[in-house]
Amino acid sequence: MRKLIIAALLMLACSAALAGQTLSTQVRSFVKVDAPVVALTHVRVIDGTGAAAREDQTVVISKGKIESVSDAASALVPRDAQVLDLHGYSVIPGLVGMHDHLFYIARPNYDQDWSWEQPIIVPEMMFSSSRLYLAAGVTTARTTGSVEPYADLNLRKEIDAGKLIGPHLDVTGPYLEGANSPFVPMHQLSSPEEARQFVNYWADRGATSFKAYMHVTRAELKAAIEAAHKRGIKVTGHLCSVSYDEAAELGIDDLEHGFYVNTQLDPGKQPDVCPPTVGLPTLMKMTPDGPEARALIAKLVKHRVAITSTLPVFESGVPGRPPLRQQLLDTMTPEARQAYLYARTPPASLPPRPFDALEALKHTMALERAFVAAGGLLIAGPDPTGNGGVLPGFGDQREIELLVEAGFSPVEAIQIGTLNGARYLGRDDHIGSVAVGKNADLVVVQGDPATRISDIENVEVVFKDGVGFDSAKLFASVKARYGQY
Repeated sequence: MRKLIIAALLMLACSAALAGQTLSTQVRSFVKVDAPVVALTHVRVIDGTGAAAREDQTVVISKGKIESVSDAASALVPRDAQVLDLHGYSVIPGLVGMHDHLFYIARPNYDQDWSWEQPIIVPEMMFSSSRLYLAAGVTTARTTGSVEPYADLNLRKEIDAGKLIGPHLDVTGPYLEGANSPFVPMHQLSSPEEARQFVNYWADRGATSFKAYMHVTRAELKAAIEAAHKRGIKVTGHLCSVSYDEAAELGIDDLEHGFYVNTQLDPGKQPDVCPPTVGLPTLMKMTPDGPEARALIAKLVKHRVAITSTLPVFESGVPGRPPLRQQLLDTMTPEARQAYLYARTPPASLPPRPFDALEALKHTMALERAFVAAGGLLIAGPDPTGNGGVLPGFGDQREIELLVEAGFSPVEAIQIGTLNGARYLGRDDHIGSVAVGKNADLVVVQGDPATRISDIENVEVVFKDGVGFDSAKLFASVKARYGQY
């Protein structure tokens, strides 16, 4: 830590490394390392490709790009470089969050007996979310469903201009939702033609991806996919009324929440109707070596449908999980924190669950492993809406940890959370791995996440396009604010 502080004190007074960009005074106040050339010396490199970590490396950053990665003993460090001695530290690619929201779910008058009043509220957490993502090492985020699309689009513009703080944003348009949605802020589609119009309208305004939701019909989904694909835009889905196998046939690009919300084997499933069981019977019946799972996975791989793992939002249903993290609790408003603590303790009056939450979590973990083994593209994001205490940034780190619990090696889990997301977005030639010529979107963590994945939480500096942001200072700036703004 002392070495990093000393290096930061030697920060050169020069223009930001972001090409063609001037950082605002507010953004600059969170910058820790800013120089045309920076050398990260004696650092462990976990490059995001799934390869073994490389010890004692030097990474040279020049004008926002990775100029070289080489053994520290033989590295040529430019004379004008700002040098950080990083013995005991690791560098990983910036996380590519593929299910990262900018809003919070609030249940009015939520109480310890799990009662609340309608409607569910989804206030935008534009200020705190964007800072939390960057502080935790997320340098690119897909918003994966928007409730305030103009806010998200304008936030991206302000971040890209250097006026506000946050990751690079892939802004998903408003939800492609059908009739009978429980969320008041969501528009409800009425026909396939409206779905086409909806996609084109929001693509014209800058949306770069779309997400179908629980009550969309097959005809509406097909129309939306066709319209999006004509514009080179991908569509993902948190589905229920449409099953995974149906969506694959319709041409969907991605499916959210692992294998949790596939409803094809739910008893009494009706076409275009979301059953009250919302996929749990299907999940519990689909063992990785069973015929139903094998057939579905083969179809998904054949149609090149990615799967987004969102393990943290489901872990929250397991009693006593996740481990309480004080820094996360400190980030919440008192009201949000109280609601989270209520949610961790099921009331005695609650009837027994029809399924075991831990067993369900293990099922989806095993199916995700089987999907990858069959050649499927698994990407990662936590679904951070505050639900179950899943917060921006913190949840992205927890997702990587849970992938290791699922059976992936630490370097494989980091690849899923970085390079795989970049590949899905078609940006793997720019981001997603520590490689010469790529954007210097890098995370410096204390420790060795290649052997202790929990070290991924020890973020100290986050480089975005070569500018190093102070993680601790970003976290401090939103202390007790998540749930407010």
